[in-house]
Amino acid sequence: MTTATKKTLALFALATLLLSGCVSTESSGSGGGSVNLIKPDTLSVCTNTPYKPFEYEENGKIVGLDADIAEAIAKDLGVKAQLTSISFEGLDSGTGLTSGQCDIALGGISVTDARKSKMAFSNVYFEDKQAILVPKDSKISSAADLKGAKVGAQQATSGEEYAKNQGADVTQYEDTSLMISALETGKVQAVSANLSVISEALKANPSLKIAYETSEGADEIAAAVSPTNTTLLEKANQSIDKLKNSGELNKLKEKWVGASSTSSTAATAPKS
Repeated sequence: MTTATKKTLALFALATLLLSGCVSTESSGSGGGSVNLIKPDTLSVCTNTPYKPFEYEENGKIVGLDADIAEAIAKDLGVKAQLTSISFEGLDSGTGLTSGQCDIALGGISVTDARKSKMAFSNVYFEDKQAILVPKDSKISSAADLKGAKVGAQQATSGEEYAKNQGADVTQYEDTSLMISALETGKVQAVSANLSVISEALKANPSLKIAYETSEGADEIAAAVSPTNTTLLEKANQSIDKLKNSGELNKLKEKWVGASSTSSTAATAPKS
């Protein structure tokens, strides 16, 4: 093969790689193998702000529990993490992953059977119950009281699903800040969301209270990747397991949620 032919083939291979919209990076973590990433030397992460304590913006940067976990995964891959906020619908539908917006999604995403058909989930890194937030003078105290009540919930979340299942008149909101604002101004009678998110709202507004927490099993929170990106899923699992085994994950929970337990139940005193 001539030198000219080799150069032509090399240029053709490069062009094909660029057109495919992804690059391959060698991981320094255990297990070997390369991971296909959308951008070179970058782990593109889709999230949804504001969703405190999982992710929110502070001084122009996305921070929170999910952000720190994303940084840990990127570090183990030997790349940098780039977080981008998209709609929660984009996370819920999996389009952020399949459209080439991001390599991985971390956005307080609950593992559900419906979502499993659209994305592949990592090992669980957080568990969170559902809770109902109301004004302090509210008479709502049980699931039965939600029937016919005006309840705010972030669209496409487990909080919305729970409220609808109780027969509530649900109003959807794009993000949690709008949802909490609606409760504060009397546009809705209650808010349905993850306990960790509601606990954050309580810190900022002492005129609110938790009406009750759900007694059924907690939501399992995990990262998500495209179903075809099995290598990245394996690497993400390795990073999450490393955080668990080293005790670092509990430290991150303590930092952002105020609980070292795997369940946010321990954080009730001071979302999803």
